[in-house]
Amino acid sequence: MKIGAVSGCHQMHERSFSFKGYQFPVCARCTGIYIGHIVSILLFILKVRINLKICGALILIMSFDGLVQLLKVKKSTNFRRLITGILAGIGLVYMLIDIVLYFIY
Repeated sequence: MKIGAVSGCHQMHERSFSFKGYQFPVCARCTGIYIGHIVSILLFILKVRINLKICGALILIMSFDGLVQLLKVKKSTNFRRLITGILAGIGLVYMLIDIVLYFIY
């Protein structure tokens, strides 16, 4: 579980996935973010491009879900946390790629 703590994840049991009785080292949202990072790298290799505005929207979707949960308007589920995490992970990597390419070219 040290991996999750080092990454900054809260590791709350009720917000984490478990497999055969063992809790994942990171929560559902962080799991989604990491999956999104991997997916975005594969998409980039396949020459799929995502507009910077879309990247921002993908990140905002996760932020909105977290804010709605924080304000107790609606309780988020682990599935929703996973999906919004994946979207944000993709948006973050593509935004980083755009920033790096901007300074290179």
